[in-house]
Amino acid sequence: MLSVQLQHDIKKTVTWALCEDLGVDNADALKNSQDITAELIPLENIAVANIITREACIICGVAWVNEVFAQLDAIYKTKTDITWFVNDGESVKANSTLFELSGNARILLTGERCALNFLQSLSGTATLTSRYVKELSGSKTKLLDTRKTVPGLRSAQKYAVKCGGGVNHRIGLFDAFLIKENHIAACGGIEKSIQTARKNHPNKTVEVEVESIAELTQALNAGSDIIMLDNFSHEMIEQAVIATIEISQGKTKLEVSGNMTIETLKSYAKAGVDFISVGALTKNINAIDLSMRFV
Repeated sequence: MLSVQLQHDIKKTVTWALCEDLGVDNADALKNSQDITAELIPLENIAVANIITREACIICGVAWVNEVFAQLDAIYKTKTDITWFVNDGESVKANSTLFELSGNARILLTGERCALNFLQSLSGTATLTSRYVKELSGSKTKLLDTRKTVPGLRSAQKYAVKCGGGVNHRIGLFDAFLIKENHIAACGGIEKSIQTARKNHPNKTVEVEVESIAELTQALNAGSDIIMLDNFSHEMIEQAVIATIEISQGKTKLEVSGNMTIETLKSYAKAGVDFISVGALTKNINAIDLSMRFV
């Protein structure tokens, strides 16, 4: 599902980013847009540029960079050659050259910031994810992302999480149930919520968020596929694992969320949960330090 969505979203988000940078409202208007600083350079000038990372990271964003220059080439009738030395998901050292650009000097400079914004932000998410995943090494627990993403970049950031070794939670509000406190209250209880979900969409995964052992028991008895333990103490998590084995024979998966940090991951994994979801992966973005230099 994510791969299909990406095919549409990459083109759309790159167009949006170029429109933003060039001060126009839509793709058609890009044809008449101007990079007034790049126009200082003679139109016929050809240049070669290297893009370098100043810090170690996990790379993500190759397709977005390619799309930036593909769209600019189509608009301005130019040809930019891109030679990549790395792939998405690859670990690179500081001061590594990631790719080389060759083409019209104006186009290289017009596309520089847009392309690097995508690459450094998505690589930042992939890099942070890889650090969290490393902490879970040796356990059965998998790291999940959340819907706490930058507006307009949902699929891109979830792809970045995958590049970093994480696992995608639901993509949005359409592909799985996540029944929370307010849903439960409005629907008339946990059991009623799950029954209605099964009736409305029998093939969708049903997950319920619970805040106590009593609510956990209700969700288990009602047949929830996944139960999210919201802000449970370690003692409560251990009780939840035991209850899940006793009631569902371990068929129901357990997820923990709420104030998860890289320092506490191992302790939660040792308790025996199946998933840990971390909003910080896509919410707290530290962009990777990249730079472009003409050769």
